[in-house]
Amino acid sequence: MAGGSSRAASTVAVLMGGPSAEREVSLVSGRECAAALREAGFTVVEVDCGPDLFTRLSEIKPDVCFNALHGRWGEDGCVQGILEWLRIPYTHSGVLASALAMNKPKAKEVYAAAGLPTVVGRLACREEVEAHHVLPPPYVVKPYNEGSSVGVYIVREGTNAPRLAETMPDIVMVETYAPGREMTVTVMGDRALAVTDIITDGWYDFDAKYKTGGSRHVVPADLPQEITDACLDYALRAHRALGCRGVSRTDMRWDEARGLAGLILLETNTQPGMTPTSLAPEQAALHGYSFAEFCAWMVEDASCNR
Repeated sequence: MAGGSSRAASTVAVLMGGPSAEREVSLVSGRECAAALREAGFTVVEVDCGPDLFTRLSEIKPDVCFNALHGRWGEDGCVQGILEWLRIPYTHSGVLASALAMNKPKAKEVYAAAGLPTVVGRLACREEVEAHHVLPPPYVVKPYNEGSSVGVYIVREGTNAPRLAETMPDIVMVETYAPGREMTVTVMGDRALAVTDIITDGWYDFDAKYKTGGSRHVVPADLPQEITDACLDYALRAHRALGCRGVSRTDMRWDEARGLAGLILLETNTQPGMTPTSLAPEQAALHGYSFAEFCAWMVEDASCNR
């Protein structure tokens, strides 16, 4: 699908919105990607996804779907299954990798089998979590199948067991808190791009990720070479172990006082945020990709039945 003329003849459906807690973030990503793909020469149809997605795509008959959905349904293998059934090539990871990466306990099992360092954690019912400390503080409580730091509680030493919001699921993930610097690495195809050091005034929560001035990105991160190399290696191994394709982004924390032993893998995002100032496009820019070129690369990498 190289070249402007072939791109102009190709229709790309940009999937965005959806029903998850990350709907608004997805709409922003989707609109930015749609504009970039038009700039790159594609014919673009923007699709705010709902229960009629199968019917709408059957009518549109796109050559490729650019999946800009975030969160459950769009990122956990469900939409990927619809696209497989329709035989429409799509960006990012397939059904199994998407489902594994979104299910935090299963992803941790995959990381462990690949020899990647993770924190201690387990599933627990909300009644148990609210009744007493499931792990020694400090620890983190979060949904086991959400992204964008939706519904994350940090339980500090000297505090009571948390009272969870009604919107939290009945089963949650409880993990030992990993101190240190927040870092992330994008994988594009078969290479890890760079390490970004994410600097915030506190926890890297939803507001820090998406509100203006919520965080500052230092890319490439100023790190010892041993830590940079390990970050790149861990991200690529996580991408491959989960069976990801296209673009993924793996988040880590590094406790400087512990050296290499303080580097911990948190999770892999199979559909990272996609605006020109998002983490993955920033790293792609270091390798010479404009935002439009980065989006075009993903379209040209799209496939199905994998």
